[in-house]
Amino acid sequence: MAKDGLQDDVRELRKQVEALREALAAVAEPYREMAGYVEQLQAIARGYFRLLDLYAKHGAVSPDVVVPGLKDDISKSILTALFEKGDRNISQITEAVKAKRGTASRRIVRERLHDLVERGVVVASGGSRGHTYRVSEDVTAKWSQVLGLSKYGDQPETRRETRGGHDV
Repeated sequence: MAKDGLQDDVRELRKQVEALREALAAVAEPYREMAGYVEQLQAIARGYFRLLDLYAKHGAVSPDVVVPGLKDDISKSILTALFEKGDRNISQITEAVKAKRGTASRRIVRERLHDLVERGVVVASGGSRGHTYRVSEDVTAKWSQVLGLSKYGDQPETRRETRGGHDV
């Protein structure tokens, strides 16, 4: 009989311990969530300080940090224009380069775009009204890494298949 009473006490203690575990888990959940937010805030702060460091070292944060070997100012301006707004045609890119530099030739912009497509920095997409251009996914990913941001980290990946710098 004493044994039955002892077993009942142990069962009751187990129930109480389990109830305490559940209560503790419920109380701890908001703190786990808050720890995730603090981690995200730290990542943003690291990215911000990385930007400040790049700015201090180079005087600006420009695409040639990500794509070393950009041969001229026009190529850098083209890449900057495409980072600001992708899927532009040659005329739109030429206007954006003119706005940045004060002058730009459509012929030169076309030549530089061809070089950037050949190098895989820019991707050309054919449309009914000619080609549009955008920065390649690889360069965008490198840019995000340089800035310390995971630009698409919270979104599902939607990579477009490309061959030779052209969409397939």
